[in-house]
Formats: sequence, C-alpha cells, structure tokens
Amino acid sequence: MTSAPTAALESRGQTAPGSDASDGILPIDDLRQANSRLREQIGAMQQLLRKGEERRRAMLHIMVDMNDANRRLADQRKAMLHILGDYESDRRALERQTERLRNTRRALLHILQDSHHANQRLEGSRKAMIHIMGDLQDTTHEMQRREQELREKQEQLVQAAKLATLGELTTGVAHELNNPLNNIGLFIGNVIDALELGRVDQPAMLRQLQNAMQQVHKATEIITHLRTFGRAAPISREPTRISSVVEQSLSLMREQLRLRSIEVVLDLDRRDPVVMASPIRLEQVCMNLLTNARDALAESSRKVITIRTRVESGSIVLAFQDTGPGVPPALEQRIFDPFFTTKDVGAGTGLGLSITYGIVKDHEGSIRLENRPGEGATFLIELPLADAEHASEGAE
Repeated sequence: MTSAPTAALESRGQTAPGSDASDGILPIDDLRQANSRLREQIGAMQQLLRKGEERRRAMLHIMVDMNDANRRLADQRKAMLHILGDYESDRRALERQTERLRNTRRALLHILQDSHHANQRLEGSRKAMIHIMGDLQDTTHEMQRREQELREKQEQLVQAAKLATLGELTTGVAHELNNPLNNIGLFIGNVIDALELGRVDQPAMLRQLQNAMQQVHKATEIITHLRTFGRAAPISREPTRISSVVEQSLSLMREQLRLRSIEVVLDLDRRDPVVMASPIRLEQVCMNLLTNARDALAESSRKVITIRTRVESGSIVLAFQDTGPGVPPALEQRIFDPFFTTKDVGAGTGLGLSITYGIVKDHEGSIRLENRPGEGATFLIELPLADAEHASEGAE
C-alpha cells in the first residue's frame, strides 16, 4: 500500500527522496520538499478547515438567530393576528356605533322637525289664543255690560213690584190716614168752638192741640214710611233688626188684613236678632209673603197668618205660615219662577215670589217652602246673623 504523501508525489510525477529512480524511490531532498509542500498544503487545508468551521459556527449562529427571528416573527405574526382580530372587532364595533350615530342623527332630525312643527303649531295656537283672549275680553265686557243692564232691569222690576204693592195698599193706607185726619179735624174743631163761644180754657185747648199734633205725627209717620218703601232701595247693607222689619211691614198691611178678617199672630224671638241687610229690601220680602198669604186665605174658613222668628246655629229663620189650601204638589217646583202665578188673569204679576227669592239670595240667605196641601203653606227664610260688632250697632 502506498502512503498518502507518496501517492501525492506520484500523482505529481515525482519520486520519494532516498529512493533510486530506477526502483522508484525519490531522493531525500525531494521528499523533504514534498513534505514541506505537504505541510504547507496541510496548513492551508487546516486553515481552510478552520475557516469552514468558523463559517459553520457562524452559520450555526446565523441559523440560531434565524430560528430566534422566526420565533419572534411567529410571535409577532400571532400578535398581529390578535391585533387584526381586535382591529376587526373594533371596526365592527365602530360600524355599529356609526350606525347608531346615524340612527340617532335621523331620530334627532325627526325630533327637530317635530319640534319645528310643534313650534309652528304653538305659534298658531298662541295667535289663536290671543284672538280667543281678545274675544273673551270683549265677551267679558259685554257680559259685564249686560249684567249691569240686567241688574238695572231687576232694580226697575223690584221698584215696579213695590209700586204695584203700594197700589194694592191704597185702600188700607187711605183708611190709615183718614183716622188721624178725622181726629185732627175733631180736636181743632173743639178748639175753634171754644174760642167762638168765648170759653177760653187754656189747659183744655192745649190738650186738644197736643192731641191734634200727635195725630199729625202719626199721619206723617205713615206717609214717611210709604215714601221710604216706595223709593229705590240702596244696595248697601246695614245692621237691621228683623222684628222692626216685620212690624214696619205689618203697619202697611194691617188694615188690608183687618178688612179681610185675617188674624196675624206674632211669635218673635225675644233676643231680637240682627242681620246685615237692606231694611227696605227685607221689608219688601215680608210684604210679598204677607200679600201671598192674604190671597191664599181668600176662600179659607179660618184665616190666620203666623209670623215666627228663631235663631239657629248662627242664622235666623223667619217663617210665614198661613192656614190656606197650600200649594198643589205639581206646582211646588215652579212657585219661584218669574211670571208664574196661580191667580186669575189680571189678578197678579207672578213676580212677588221670584223677587223675594232674588232678594234673599242677594243677602246670602235661602228660602224654601214647607207645603201641607189642604192645611196651608209655610215659607221659611234663613239669613246669616250679623257679627257681634254689627249686632251691637243694630241694637242701638
């Protein structure tokens, strides 16, 4: 077997040193040169091996680094995938939010449109309200004017009813005035006769003249009462004693009631209650109820009018009761209606009870009928009592 260096020399056409050329052995110098060259080649080869090893190690490092880079890239890829997933989720959420914003915008536009239409309608309503307020103000003024006219007409109606009552009282009042006038004539005639006969009895003549003056005062009182009752009553109210109103009314009606054989029974509260009222208005109420009772007793066998007053829980109740036939039940709901009457045509105006009802209501009171068909009727008037201060004024 040939050694590797020898083979290498043979391949170059050289012989080993120390060998003869004839037997194929190279000389030693050649061998040394060959060995030197071999060593150089071996060094070069080792150098190449070292460089290759370095390259291999560098490659290994590069491959390790590339593996690390690949792993990092894989991690980054996964992170990117997560980021892309989150981005997609955020994108979809943003799309949904954008859609909601669009819907909100559309809804807001509808709301603004509705608000605009509502403002337009409100403006129209405001203008209509202004017109309505103007019409209402005009209507209010018209109502106030008509109410004032109605009040004036009512006052005229009340006054006309009072004058009609005075007309009915003419006969009785004439008789009331005739008695004082006859007495005055008698007393003055006695004085004249005494003077003509020369019988000057000063004390007796003075008594006759004083009696005549008393009759003059009586006639004057009747005339003054008639004038007071006949004039338009003031709207203002004052402390008024109910007993005084009843007595003044009877002073005008007593002769008419006497001529018709009607008995009057008074049952007045001893406390003499006071109310805040117009005395003339209340007197007209009493006159109307007395006239109504007088007419109801025209065909009765027992003719009695009872007037009672009593105090009940801060109010006074004034009752006018008669013994007439009463009110037919079918007509009870209509007796206070204007122009309603059960009398014959021309015998009544149908305003007495209606005016009475209005006057009582104006005094914050109430009036009602207690009817007993076949036995009579009772009209009950309830009025609020005056407070302590006004009650003391009325008592004075």
